[in-house]
Amino acid sequence: MNIVCPKCQSRGLTKCFCILRERIKLEKNISQNFKKEFFGENYNIFVGRYGYPNINVGLLSLPETQKDEKFDNPLLWAEQDYDINKIINLRTQMINANFKTDIKGSRLKELYQELSLSAKPVDTEIKLEKPPSVKINFNAEATPFGPSIKLEQARITENVSVPNKVENVVNDDLTATESLNILYDKGFDEHYLTKIFSSGNLGRTGKKLVPTRWSITAVDDTLGKDMIREVKDYKVNDYEFYFGGYLGNYYIILLFPEIWSYELFETYVKTKEFTTDYEGYYGRKSYAINTVGGYYAARFSILQKLTSIKRQATVLALRFITDEYWAPLGVWVVREASKKAMSSKPLKFDDQSRMMKYAEEFIKKEYGFDLNTILKQSNVMKNQKQKKINEY
Repeated sequence: MNIVCPKCQSRGLTKCFCILRERIKLEKNISQNFKKEFFGENYNIFVGRYGYPNINVGLLSLPETQKDEKFDNPLLWAEQDYDINKIINLRTQMINANFKTDIKGSRLKELYQELSLSAKPVDTEIKLEKPPSVKINFNAEATPFGPSIKLEQARITENVSVPNKVENVVNDDLTATESLNILYDKGFDEHYLTKIFSSGNLGRTGKKLVPTRWSITAVDDTLGKDMIREVKDYKVNDYEFYFGGYLGNYYIILLFPEIWSYELFETYVKTKEFTTDYEGYYGRKSYAINTVGGYYAARFSILQKLTSIKRQATVLALRFITDEYWAPLGVWVVREASKKAMSSKPLKFDDQSRMMKYAEEFIKKEYGFDLNTILKQSNVMKNQKQKKINEY
């Protein structure tokens, strides 16, 4: 969904005065003691997409040693309910030491691939082109980070800890899809899998860098498709209403006792604008261009729940974006907000009409929004109506 500021209605990160004003305020509070050379630790890499296939790769590094996972752990942030300011304050301490390369990774390939495989922060020596200036970089898909500056030299100064299970899969003759599903089943989370996928560590031949934005969605989509195959073997059950959210992103997720299908509506509460995408039992043939990465992220979290309870369902997911969400922090917010919704205790209903009436009243009370505006364009609801006609 195209980012729209809920306060000033500006479209696009560079045009939003609210974000610019908050960024300036935050930047004033950041220490300006960044140096040209430092000994610190690397947490992740950021692969840009502009200029593809000739792109920028950044080593996201902290210019000190803390060995604290909180700097790059969205699952922890959500679990402990970090607010937007706390997340930004953490992330802006990280320097994006970047360099130009092509997607085959001809420069520093061994270094960034080794860093990305690590299960914990890695001690590194970094030499930059010049001391960084204080700046916060926001991104609609990925987590924010501090100043970006050209990298001159980088060196790993400790033994990198790569889990044996990961090392075995990376060195095996497996496709990227097979590798992701195997590692996910072995307990590696989606954030870590995105890191190793983006760095070009997975696949049989022709391994290459994948921009971070594309990697996030690719991992959500790949793991989601595997879970869809699983849930199709499960029975349907009740009508259920789930609600929850995080950082101003709230989800109402409605389950219908029907075969698998999925529809997402994303609504800006202040403007009442909404977009939608849908897939039937046999999936999509094209990218979800309206709700983009959020479509696959929310689907992933919903499917996590369905597989855990061994349940198949038709899913209608409704996202409401409030003015609490004043700064874009990345698609992970969608994943964690929808996950919180699916972790709530559901309300169960005997029939569809009671569930829809409850949802309509709830949405009107909480967001002042008429649910029927959405339902008129809902493929899920059209299918429910058609089913009743056929039964009659």
